[in-house]
Amino acid sequence: MYWTLELALSLEDAPWPASRDDLIDYAIREGAPLEVIENLQEMEDDEELYESIYDVWPDFPRKDDFLFNEDEY
Repeated sequence: MYWTLELALSLEDAPWPASRDDLIDYAIREGAPLEVIENLQEMEDDEELYESIYDVWPDFPRKDDFLFNEDEY
């Protein structure tokens, strides 16, 4: 299983919190790349609810990871 920013972005607007099966259904409905669906299928299915994309891919960049001043725009 591997995640890239492009793959993870396809789940950013998923209906959180969601179970693994909910995320798979969402990815299929939204036409996410096949790699996203495969990654989700490889996750353990322990009926855990994922609260956000950070639970699925902890390395997903956060706003404070970028070095720019929002007040300038």
